[in-house]
Amino acid sequence: MGRGRPRPRNASSAKTTAMATRPESAVASSSQSSHASLLSLRAVAKHFGKNIVLRDISLEIAEGEFLTILGESGSGKTTLLRILAGFEQATAGEVWMAGERLDMQPPYRRPINTVFQSYALFPHMTVEENVGYGLRIAKRPGAEVESRVSEALAKVKMSAFTKAKPSKISGGQQQRIALARALVNRPRVLLLDEPLSALDANLRRQMQVELKALQREVGITFIFVTHDQEEAMVMSDRIALLRSGELEQVASPREIYSRPATAYTAQFIGHTNLLKADVRAGIAKSGALTWPTSLPDGPALFSLRPECILLTINTPAAIPTGGPVRFQAKLRDQVFHGANELWRVECADGQVLTLRTSSRPPSDGGNSHQFEFEFASADAIPVRPSEERV
Repeated sequence: MGRGRPRPRNASSAKTTAMATRPESAVASSSQSSHASLLSLRAVAKHFGKNIVLRDISLEIAEGEFLTILGESGSGKTTLLRILAGFEQATAGEVWMAGERLDMQPPYRRPINTVFQSYALFPHMTVEENVGYGLRIAKRPGAEVESRVSEALAKVKMSAFTKAKPSKISGGQQQRIALARALVNRPRVLLLDEPLSALDANLRRQMQVELKALQREVGITFIFVTHDQEEAMVMSDRIALLRSGELEQVASPREIYSRPATAYTAQFIGHTNLLKADVRAGIAKSGALTWPTSLPDGPALFSLRPECILLTINTPAAIPTGGPVRFQAKLRDQVFHGANELWRVECADGQVLTLRTSSRPPSDGGNSHQFEFEFASADAIPVRPSEERV
């Protein structure tokens, strides 16, 4: 079946396997799990004729990890998932699992199961028949099928619905049945292709928490595909951000948000202010703003998150390390977000910044009122400019 020993790799390639190329000026780590590597993608590429969908994807996925493949439509997320499942063959590169070549195996020989966006439940079968379908096709003994189906339904808290048809249960319950059907085969890896996208917002948030708890309970590797940044942040141990078929950054949710490697990452994951600056003698200057930096002289780009900009009346006595950068600006507009608001403010030189605050502007101030703001220079994160990709 084309099995063999993995080819040796030098130290430098092993370092870069788990993450996208890092800019020298940005801090971006792969945040690898301490668990042993289970899946290894090595320079995987996929072409459909002249259309290049994936380019040189190299990634290590740990045993028991919840990895989210995040990206906008057309970034190659689902294609990468289908290559892992065996539904697509890579144009170049290799996929290994636990020291054995995986991409040479047909789908039915891979210890991998997939939960699709549509759930694909058989409408004429009951819940227990749907869950046990794969085991019956594999001709497992009846007692084993019954035991494993019961165990899988218990894990997703659907034991009370064994005799129900899919049309008689809710969308969230159907999603759990699809999970049980995948888990009953005891795969080493579970692939999930946007399985929550059909749910309403409240149920989707609930299922995010439940799905993460389930992954912790069963202890197997989950590879989850989504275009929803919030969903990725809530559920993942690590996020692999795809852009036009290439890995932009691979890191933990906290790191990919607070230390984005590129302008694209900073803008795709939440809101940010991109500050074009000129660095001279350890000082970055962007319009009226100046702050110290360790970057060499020349043009630079920084990401500054909205919540890092504070109204001085709300600033604690000791601002975070790096020293305060103070400036004045007037309020242009505001967007209500419940517990906080997004403000767009304009500096004297016309530079516009976005900030997140729980404060309300004075009723007599209007948009012409001047406010004083500040941020810590350490919160201005150097990022690599985004290059155009085709």
